[in-house]
Amino acid sequence: MLVDFNSLSDSSRVWIYQCNRSFTESEIAQISKDIETFLEAWVAHGQSLKTSYLIKYRRFIVISVDENQSSGSGCSIDTMVRFIQGLEQEYNVELLDKMNVSYKHGEYLAFKPLVEFKNMVKQKAVNANTIVFNNLVSTKQEFEEFWEVPLKDSWHARFL
Repeated sequence: MLVDFNSLSDSSRVWIYQCNRSFTESEIAQISKDIETFLEAWVAHGQSLKTSYLIKYRRFIVISVDENQSSGSGCSIDTMVRFIQGLEQEYNVELLDKMNVSYKHGEYLAFKPLVEFKNMVKQKAVNANTIVFNNLVSTKQEFEEFWEVPLKDSWHARFL
């Protein structure tokens, strides 16, 4: 069952898929339809899941399940990963590679492989106050409070 993201409980589980490039407006329109179709049919152990999604900054797909109603199982999560893999193939993008970092560079979003980002920290091209995206958050509340944070307040701080 697809619902408005804001109506999900704060404890709802989230998965964030970061794209290696920005989606075009037409891609966002089609991807939104694809995600909605997937989420409407997504089940765990035969039970419908209370789900939602966001596409943020034309680069991040956020999928959420309110586990107060029904929890996503290993099989249902595998189904979601296969769906995301299908999006990767269809749009020729990377969504599952966790070894990349997105951060704000002025009013723009930048995307770098983790190794390059670590070098940028060493070279002071980014600093403790650079806003980074912590794609490891696991709940809606964490997403809303700790997804966009200064580097010094994220797991990326270990590079400082």
